[in-house]
Amino acid sequence: MPLDEQKLDPAIALASLDEAAPREPHRLFALKHGDSFAVADAYGDIRGVGDGFFRDDMRMLSEFRLTLGGRSTSLLGASLSQDNVLFSANLTNLPIKAIDGKEIRQGAIHIERVRLIWQDRLYERLTLSNYGQEQSAILLSLRFAADFRDMFEVRGTVRQKRGTAHLAEAGQNSIVLRYQGLDDVERVSAISFSQMPDQLMPDQADFFLTIAKRGKQTLYVEVGTAVAAPDRERFRAAAARARFAMRAKRRHGATVHSSGRVFNDWINRARADVALLTTELETGPYPYAGIPWFSTAFGRDGVVSALQMLWLNPGLARGVLAFLAQHQATETAPFSDAQPGKIMHETRKGEMVALSELPFGRYYGGVDTTPLYILLACSYADRTGDMDFIDRLWPSLRAAADWIVEASRATGFVTYQRAAASGLANQGWKDSYDSVFHADGRIPKGPIALVEVQGYVFAALRGLAGLAERREEAEQAEEWNRLAEALRERVEQRFWMDELDYYALALDGEGEPCRVRTSNAGHLLYVGLPSAERAAKVAEQLLSASFHSGWGLRTLADDAVFFNPMSYHNGSIWPHDTAICTAGLARYGVRDDVVRLTSGTFEAAVHFNMRLPELFCGFTRAPGEAPIAYPVACLPQAWSAGAAFMLMQACLGLRVDGWTGSIEVTRPRLPIGIDNLMVRHIQVGTVAVDLTFQRVGDRIGAFLSDQHEGSVPLIVRS
Repeated sequence: MPLDEQKLDPAIALASLDEAAPREPHRLFALKHGDSFAVADAYGDIRGVGDGFFRDDMRMLSEFRLTLGGRSTSLLGASLSQDNVLFSANLTNLPIKAIDGKEIRQGAIHIERVRLIWQDRLYERLTLSNYGQEQSAILLSLRFAADFRDMFEVRGTVRQKRGTAHLAEAGQNSIVLRYQGLDDVERVSAISFSQMPDQLMPDQADFFLTIAKRGKQTLYVEVGTAVAAPDRERFRAAAARARFAMRAKRRHGATVHSSGRVFNDWINRARADVALLTTELETGPYPYAGIPWFSTAFGRDGVVSALQMLWLNPGLARGVLAFLAQHQATETAPFSDAQPGKIMHETRKGEMVALSELPFGRYYGGVDTTPLYILLACSYADRTGDMDFIDRLWPSLRAAADWIVEASRATGFVTYQRAAASGLANQGWKDSYDSVFHADGRIPKGPIALVEVQGYVFAALRGLAGLAERREEAEQAEEWNRLAEALRERVEQRFWMDELDYYALALDGEGEPCRVRTSNAGHLLYVGLPSAERAAKVAEQLLSASFHSGWGLRTLADDAVFFNPMSYHNGSIWPHDTAICTAGLARYGVRDDVVRLTSGTFEAAVHFNMRLPELFCGFTRAPGEAPIAYPVACLPQAWSAGAAFMLMQACLGLRVDGWTGSIEVTRPRLPIGIDNLMVRHIQVGTVAVDLTFQRVGDRIGAFLSDQHEGSVPLIVRS
């Protein structure tokens, strides 16, 4: 099926692969390092239904299941370490027979399964402890397979032809699985064991383990591109290096600590998820979008994640900007929707894109990524005052601005229409094929102008004008300011719907508005385009029951023809979308409802074990009920994790002015139940300070710590 059609209901494609074992992301556990990641269930098992061990967009393990005495195990519990480095499953045996035929009662054997990924290699430690009353000889089996499926195949795309899977090569302590791709690249999955299996088959290794009463046996397993010699020292060394690397990533930027223990758990998990998904590239850190479907560099997702974290960690924005500038389009290519100056939407490394079966090797079909890139650059400059970096980026920013001007020449708006049938039909952040529609359900013909994209363009032009003034390019600054104000007037004139007191979702190819109320209009508040009067009307509706479910903001009003709280984009709740809209409400002074939205999102996170998924269903909150998970959401997802920090900034009303080297706090609020909150080591120019917010009666005070008082100006507006 065409790729964009998968997003109508991606659960269907995966369920068809194994109807007995649907993928449930909120019960799966993910590990990642670099361009490798693993997704498995709470038992640590990989079943081959959207899960697996992946490297460079190829599934290197499609099955990895443990049995004891020929039976599956019983789950006691599973968890990720606080730093997201180690996965641990605690299991016990069901009633089984020992190798000598004796009965072993349930719960006699404890199995601890610990796993990590370091430098494209999966490490696993299996520790079996015997709590029975006598020595036991037990059969432990590991069943494995590598289907070497491209990520797009795992997502449901059907290929007409595949490469060659070679027969398994068995060694003394290992087995090697090979696949020769149609791209002439050989991919290898080598599974190595710390001891010789008693039986080794192409898809299974059996170990006869004798465990003394109160004794233990440990088995180490590694999966990589070459055979290894797993042992305790290799496992411990890999774990130590992985934890050290993760600590280094988490040290970047300021940290937040509050008086609320559970609230801190959410913030710490969100910070750990951003660190997990952030990959160190040659150009600097880049937050990959999400696991499993989007564990790669996406332009839009990277920019939004960097904007969310900007007040705490501007270094992330710098890395995103450097990477996107390096991969900016320089030529026109219809297959990849590329045009000179356009910023990349997505990059992939798998077999299918190498063969041009799909255009996503480096794909530019995102209409919003280019203005968002400029917006991030301007926001980074405002946050840091780093004009040296902006000056180096300036040719790229000029090229992006030129693309915007050219793209809007025909209609006055930046529009999209895919250049090839293999590209995405819709190219905003809601890119399902049915996410843009008229009130009567008609799918509009292109080229399409999305309302939020015009807001991003407005902010990009205004931001560039400010930077041009600082560069003493007065004429260019005046031109960009003129274009921004003209665009504002056109948006107010063409998108505003008097009968609904709201902005239309889009204009179709004939200029007809899509008279549908969506959360997209909330993004206009984020960039400050609407008048105060119209912003108030949008805010009132976003906060009404049509949008606000109690857990967050739905993407679509509940009276729309395509509304479905279980859909991907037409009525579900996306935490990053709620956060952007909330930041927009804060910009227009809607302070108490910002607190309410933040608290609702936090309470949703509690039900999702402190990890907000990519999206969840938009059903109305009811007393005693939890939010409903979406079946195939990414988890973790960078901009869902980052939503916590954008919401917090909206509550605190905090802004760092990089030009003046000051901190501004406007009408601060604290989340419900939080009496004090400290932002530690927030960088202002060359100085790092600690800023505390304290509830005093019905007011919130903000002050610098004693040792930092007077080191930077703190401006508090009540």
